[in-house]
Amino acid sequence: MQDLSLELNERQREAVLNTEGPCLVVAGAGSGKTRVLTYRIAHLLQKGVEPYKILSLTFTNKAAREMKNRIEELVGPVAKNLWMGTFHSIFARILRIESALIGYDTNFTIYDTDDSKSLLKSVIKDFNLDDKKYNPNSCLARISNCKNNLVTATAYSQNAAHLDEDRSAQRPEFARVYAEYVRRCKSANAMDFDDLLLQTNVLLKNHPDITEKYQQKFQYLLVDEFQDTNLSQYLILRRLANKHRNICVVGDDAQSIYAFRGADIRNILNFERDYKNLRTIKLEQNYRSTQSIIEAANEVIGRNKDQIKKNVWTENPQGELIDLIRATSDAEEGRLVASAIFETKVNKSLDNSDFAVLYRTNAQSRSIEEALRNIGIKYRIFGGLSFYQRKEIKDLAAYWRFSTNPQDVEAFKRIINLPKRGIGQSSIDKLLQAALAANLSLWEVINNVDKVLKLPPAGSKAIKEFGLLMSSFREQIAQKDAYKAAVFIAKNSGLLKELHEDQTVEGRARYDNVQELLNAVKEFCDNPDNQDDSLPAFLQQIALVTTGDDAEEGEDTVTLMTIHSAKGLEFNYVFLVGLEESLFPSSRMVGSRADLEEERRLFYVAITRAKRKLSISYALQRYYFGSLKPCEPSRFISEIDRDLFSTPKMRQNSASTQMTRFAREREQGKVLTAQTTYNVETVEKRENYNSGGRLLKVEEIKPALEVVHLKFGKGRVIEVDESVSGKRAIIDFESVGQKTVMLNFAKLKSVPE
Repeated sequence: MQDLSLELNERQREAVLNTEGPCLVVAGAGSGKTRVLTYRIAHLLQKGVEPYKILSLTFTNKAAREMKNRIEELVGPVAKNLWMGTFHSIFARILRIESALIGYDTNFTIYDTDDSKSLLKSVIKDFNLDDKKYNPNSCLARISNCKNNLVTATAYSQNAAHLDEDRSAQRPEFARVYAEYVRRCKSANAMDFDDLLLQTNVLLKNHPDITEKYQQKFQYLLVDEFQDTNLSQYLILRRLANKHRNICVVGDDAQSIYAFRGADIRNILNFERDYKNLRTIKLEQNYRSTQSIIEAANEVIGRNKDQIKKNVWTENPQGELIDLIRATSDAEEGRLVASAIFETKVNKSLDNSDFAVLYRTNAQSRSIEEALRNIGIKYRIFGGLSFYQRKEIKDLAAYWRFSTNPQDVEAFKRIINLPKRGIGQSSIDKLLQAALAANLSLWEVINNVDKVLKLPPAGSKAIKEFGLLMSSFREQIAQKDAYKAAVFIAKNSGLLKELHEDQTVEGRARYDNVQELLNAVKEFCDNPDNQDDSLPAFLQQIALVTTGDDAEEGEDTVTLMTIHSAKGLEFNYVFLVGLEESLFPSSRMVGSRADLEEERRLFYVAITRAKRKLSISYALQRYYFGSLKPCEPSRFISEIDRDLFSTPKMRQNSASTQMTRFAREREQGKVLTAQTTYNVETVEKRENYNSGGRLLKVEEIKPALEVVHLKFGKGRVIEVDESVSGKRAIIDFESVGQKTVMLNFAKLKSVPE
């Protein structure tokens, strides 16, 4: 028989061999948590414990499959009979066996999120409620939260605090919606995902004999990622383990980052309250990262008050110091990160797959994606779609496309009833067929709907209103720059309002993505190198960026993902971007110590994904809601000892004094790379600029005035006008011809006398 303990360190061995009684394994990042779990189960099987007496719970099917395969390699096919899987899959299995006791048939349906939303929409419609106040996404999120905290529809309707909260939120009928949703699920012999946990609790609470049955059956319980459990899951575990008390939970409180999904860090922090004779084993040796990375991670997480104290350490080399990349804008941040990836890859003969870029929100991927594309580095978005492929982005872009080109049938089909305006699929089909039959453009049919088609009055009216709306959009595009037109369309189409009213986590993310798209338009308009700042020109640019550039499956690619998606993964080189106040930590997560500590744990998770090198970046300016706003470096950066940074002096200056040569020159009209060199002509222009003349005020700059620019040299002002971000001037320079410059940044001088 293989001696499994020979492959383990002392603490891991202790966690594997001590199988009797309650055990908490606090597994620091990269400490071999999965190995401990698999070896512990394998050890139980080697001792002669029957596999069906072992219950092992994970959070993903992938983790369960990998663990079971590894155990089978260690002890043979006996592992196939383990009760191993996700919480939901295991409890669904139990509920099918015992379904009659809770009033369900054994063949009950499990509703996914789309099914649940569809049912809620029907309930809201049937109750004649405003679907803006009773947004299906928000209602479903609230119902999910209730179920995970074991608040049934009946209990909810009897709770005065909940009802008062609903009245204040202008949704006084929510309790009735919740109750009807539950009633219709039951009548359809269906459970949603949260019911699988709630109904298991109901089963165990109301049927002591069933509880006894499964307590006797599962003599050993093992739980992975215990810090991510919610109240409902914890109560099931406590009931099942109450007889034999052989429960082993493995997790890391420092990696508890899913409170928004209902995870309760108190489950791991207070575990010993329910198990007084608890054995706590700390896995503190990290096998993944260099000493520099581990030291930084320890310094950060050490500031949290709510934690199980541990000291993660490693025998790995000290490794490279952390790079701190300071950019002047989010666009420059993308370019600098892409450039650093390219240089490191070439200099060290690495693959794209050695690199990962992690960010706090999906919306941040845009500038990174565009920078990587521009220098030809393949990437893949994990845990989400590429920025321009996300539904909300394609929806708004479709409005812009159809407003620009009313012959765009695919754009028309996407937006005609989005948001809903009472135009049914039958009417849409008739419009398209009429255009084909009469050899008319789609736009002509829309504008002459009564002459071309016979539709019900309501349908005809809705199409006419749609036509008028599109006409107003077309006027904006003809008269305004891309940003003004884009914002007008986003607001008046109703898309922005609909997204803003969805206050679920997913809804806020979609709203942020649309705002980031508008930021991209604003950046496009503010770029003086773009001679055409119209919306059609912007659409052409993103079409060229998004067509045919995606990586093929299996290609060597850089990984782009949110930090939440990166949990459990590791990469040789990690770039952590957007380390600015209000972005990371998020402005939504600084209202309480508990929220801020969760953000700090998220930062800890990001740091500990890196094996060989960590780079952190932030921008001094970032586009927010179409305006370039100053940013302050994240407080989390200052929580790392400056000696761990390769450029610690960069952090000693305030944001207001951190304007680099790159920043000044970019604002004056040309995007330069970090490695820009200057020829003799450029040096002469600088000397001319510095040789005399006085700095001109913005209001002094008029047409026909001769001026001197730091980089472009001498020129004559052709035109001065107002833009969204301030005054700009078209100047005819002797060396480079006409350029548009933003006067707030150009620092033009008078010609020396």
